[in-house]
Amino acid sequence: MSGKLTVVGLGPGSAQQLTPEASLALQAADTVFGYKPYLDRVPEQPGQRRQASDNREELARASNALNEACAGASVAVVSGGDPGVFAMAAAVCEALEQGPALWRDLEIAIVPGVTGMLAVAARVGAPLGHDFCAISLSDNLKSWAVIERRVQAAATAGFVIAFYNPISRSRPWQLGRAFELLRGCLPPGTPVIFGRAIGRDDEQIRISTLATADATMADMSTCVIIGSPETRIVERPNREPLVYTPRSTRTAGT
Repeated sequence: MSGKLTVVGLGPGSAQQLTPEASLALQAADTVFGYKPYLDRVPEQPGQRRQASDNREELARASNALNEACAGASVAVVSGGDPGVFAMAAAVCEALEQGPALWRDLEIAIVPGVTGMLAVAARVGAPLGHDFCAISLSDNLKSWAVIERRVQAAATAGFVIAFYNPISRSRPWQLGRAFELLRGCLPPGTPVIFGRAIGRDDEQIRISTLATADATMADMSTCVIIGSPETRIVERPNREPLVYTPRSTRTAGT
C-alpha cells in the first residue's frame, strides 16, 4: 500500500507559526481535507485537491481521508493549532479503530502545531509556568455534567486551566456557568486571560480577573486561561502587564 495520511497542525493562525515540518507535509499532499476556514489558511499547490467539510463532521472527514489514502494518494488532514488537542488526530485514530482492517496498514503521521493555549500564554508571559490542564467547554461529545465536575476538580486541585471552545451561538451560556463554578473555588483576583485569534490580523488579548471576567469577552476564536491561586499579574509602567504562575508553590515540600 503506497498511500499515506498525515494529520497536520496549522498553528493558531499566523504563517510564521506554521512549522517547517507542517509546510513540507502540506506541499507533499495530493489532497487536503479539513474544515473550510482551516483549508483557507493552507497555501494552494498546483494540482492539489481540497475537500472541505463542516466542523461537526470530523469522523466522516477522517474516514474519507483514510479511504483516499488507501487508494494510493498522499493525503493531509488539517487542524488549527495542534491536531492532537481536541482535534483531528483523535478523530483519525477513532475512525481507524472502528473502520476496515485495510486502514490499519496505512502509513500515518501526526505533525504537531502550536496549540491555542501556548500561543495565548506566550503573548502575556508565563501563565502555564506551573501545572495546568486544558478543558473543552463543548458538550457536543460529552455531557455538561462531566464538564462541570472537571472544571471544579481542576480548580480545587490548583491547576491553571485553559478553556477551549468556550462559547458559540448554540451554547452561549456555558462559559458564564463555568465562571460561576470557578468563583466558588478560586479567589476573586485570580487572573483570567482572553486570547482571541492569536497571530491573525484581528488578534486581541484581554487580561481580567475572575471577579470581573465576563463571558461576552469570548467567542469561538478565543482561548481562555484561568490562573491558579498562585498566578500573578506583574504591572509594568508604560508596558503591558506580565502574567505568570511561579514554578514553585507556597506549599512546596509539604
